[in-house]
Amino acid sequence: MSGGLDSSVAVKLLSDKGYSVGGAIMKLFDNENDIRDAENVARLLGVSFDVIDCRDAFKENVIDSFVNSYLSGETPNPCVTCNEYVKFGQFHKSAMSLGYDKVATGHYVISEADANGRILLRKGKDESKDQSYVLYGLTQSQLSKSIFPLGEMSKADIRQLAREYNLPCADRPESQDICFIKNGNYAEYIENSIGRKLPKGDMKLTNGKVLAQHKGIIHYTVGQRKGLGVSYTQPLFVVDKNPDDNSVVLGTADELWGSSLVARNVNFIPFDKLEGSLHVTARTRYHQKETKAVISMLDNDRVLVEFESPQRAISAGQSVVFYDGDYVVGGGIICR
Repeated sequence: MSGGLDSSVAVKLLSDKGYSVGGAIMKLFDNENDIRDAENVARLLGVSFDVIDCRDAFKENVIDSFVNSYLSGETPNPCVTCNEYVKFGQFHKSAMSLGYDKVATGHYVISEADANGRILLRKGKDESKDQSYVLYGLTQSQLSKSIFPLGEMSKADIRQLAREYNLPCADRPESQDICFIKNGNYAEYIENSIGRKLPKGDMKLTNGKVLAQHKGIIHYTVGQRKGLGVSYTQPLFVVDKNPDDNSVVLGTADELWGSSLVARNVNFIPFDKLEGSLHVTARTRYHQKETKAVISMLDNDRVLVEFESPQRAISAGQSVVFYDGDYVVGGGIICR
C-alpha cells in the first residue's frame, strides 16, 4: 500500500471478495509521510498494516543502478528495476515470511494461467494506464504469487469506487516523478550522490566536428533538442552520449532514427528460452506505440531486435518490451 488511489481500492476490492487482507508499505528512504497516509487508509479499511524495510535492496538495486547507468552514458528506467528486485523481490520475500500467500498490487495489468499452468501477463484493460511495460522482468515465481485486482478496470472506475468507499485518496493526483528525486533534477541528485561535479566535455557532430562544451553527460538524454546551447544550420538533437571520451554527440533529426538494437538482461514470460527468431511487436518507451519487429538471441543474455520500420531516439538504459497482441512476451535493457 502506498496510501494512494490504486492500492487503496485494491485492498477494498479484495476484502469485499472474501480475501483475508493485510496492508504493507515498503520503507525505501525518508518516506514517513507516505507511510502515515497508507497506515491511515489501512485503519479506515479495517486491515492490519506492516512497514517492510526494503532500504538496502532499494539502495543497491535501484538508486545505485540509476546513478551508475547515467554515469555510463545511459538513460535508465528505475521503475523497471524496482519492480523486479524490490517490489516483487525483497518485498515479496518479506510478505511471505509474515505468513501471506500472495501479494496484491494496484498495477493495471492482468495475469492468467495457460493450459500448462504457466502464468502469462496481459496489458491492463485501460490502455492509457496499462503498466505491462514496467513488469516484463517478472519471473514465473513472482507472477504465481501476485494478484492484480485492477487489471480489468479503468482509472475512472477506480476513482469512482474510491469516492463510493469514502477513501481520502479519491481525488489525490498521481505522482509523475521518480520517487527518490523529489524535485526532478536528476543531474543534481547524481552529483550529490557521488560527491563531485562531472567534468565538461566536447559537444560534437556525428562527423567529429566540435561545436561547444557540454556541462556533463548526465545533463543530456538521447532525443533532447532544447537547452543544448549551440547554433547550427539545422535543428540538432542529442543522438549519443559517449562516456569513454566524455562527449555528447549531436545530429540532425534524420540521424535520430535506428532500425535495430541489442538488449541485455532479457526475460521471457510465456517460455524460458527463445529458440530461433520470433515475430513480435515492440516498444522502446513506456507509452510509445508498438511496432513490428523480429527478435533473435545473440547469447544467453542478449537479444537482437530488428524493427520493420525505423524507431526514433532509441536510448541505451531504457527497456525494450515485446508483445504478442495483448500478451507480454518479455523484454530487456537496451545496451546499444
